[in-house]
Amino acid sequence: MPQSRRYLLISLGLVVILVIAWLSLRSTAPVVPEAIRHGYSEALSAARSGHPGAARMLYQQLGRPDLTVKRRVWLHAELPNYPSPQALKLADADLQNPSPEVRMAAIRSVTGLVPGGQRSLLLGPLLDDEDQAVRFAAINALLGLSPDQLGLYFAPLQQGIDGWELALQSQPESADNFVQLARLHLHNAELKQAQEDLDQTLRLDPGNLPALVMQIEVLDRQGQSDAARQLLARQLKAQPDSAYLQHALGLWLLHHDQREFALLGLSKAVELEPDNKDYRYDLATTLHNAEELEAAQKQLQEIVQRHPADRKARVLLINYWKESGQLQNVQILLAQLEQMNPDDPALQQGL
Repeated sequence: MPQSRRYLLISLGLVVILVIAWLSLRSTAPVVPEAIRHGYSEALSAARSGHPGAARMLYQQLGRPDLTVKRRVWLHAELPNYPSPQALKLADADLQNPSPEVRMAAIRSVTGLVPGGQRSLLLGPLLDDEDQAVRFAAINALLGLSPDQLGLYFAPLQQGIDGWELALQSQPESADNFVQLARLHLHNAELKQAQEDLDQTLRLDPGNLPALVMQIEVLDRQGQSDAARQLLARQLKAQPDSAYLQHALGLWLLHHDQREFALLGLSKAVELEPDNKDYRYDLATTLHNAEELEAAQKQLQEIVQRHPADRKARVLLINYWKESGQLQNVQILLAQLEQMNPDDPALQQGL
């Protein structure tokens, strides 16, 4: 056989093999139904608004292999309001996503979906992630957990913290870096170092309210409650209309068993920022502990009205209404919850 013909046959054979391989890949690639492919905006809107069928649409979109990184990250921001085995499966799968941004979004989802002790089992492996930002996100998600909750990941977390400290110390000075160092030192109960970090933060950024509130916590933990109170009082005098500081005051007073005065601070924070659901939630739980059940229910109702997708407030309101025997209201909220997410664990547990 002439050499040219042999080469032609070999070339044709290679083309046939490539075509067969391409057709095989094409036939096994997942096909996304048209309705789901064009349903992203509707799913995101439904999840944010707590509409019927929100969980199903959210899961369908997160199950797509063709989503952009940005869209997948936005969906993960809504996932903690729709817990279920399927939600956890989707979040866990994205912990191995090729995109570091998606892996970090999945870390936030798992943090919202899973209690501390179980969370460490899912997030612990990411302490060895190839991407530094992902490793640091995993560390942040595990900070504050006890050695028992961390289990096998106690030592890897400590190693990760040491590595992050070195990385922060090697970078140019910034308020953000010093705040993060303070968090790491607080986790290790290194209070003196945390205090020094916060002093540096406030030197660079005197108006950094999270750092101020953390400094109050550090002073308290060092037994310097008077100094903490004075620092908080000075800041409130300078910024009486800061909802953040009023909320911090309420929590500080609550921690020091001054619930009556704490309610004033928490109420003022809600008055200054009526749309802040976290402030309302803290006010509601404090009112409930003060046996002001009706007032607590009203605060939770307001959250559910303003933020229908907020599962935490909805579930707590169901519990509070059960306490007071308002079973009709319980049934209405349960029905709404079932429409949003029929696989919600609260429904499965017979809330």
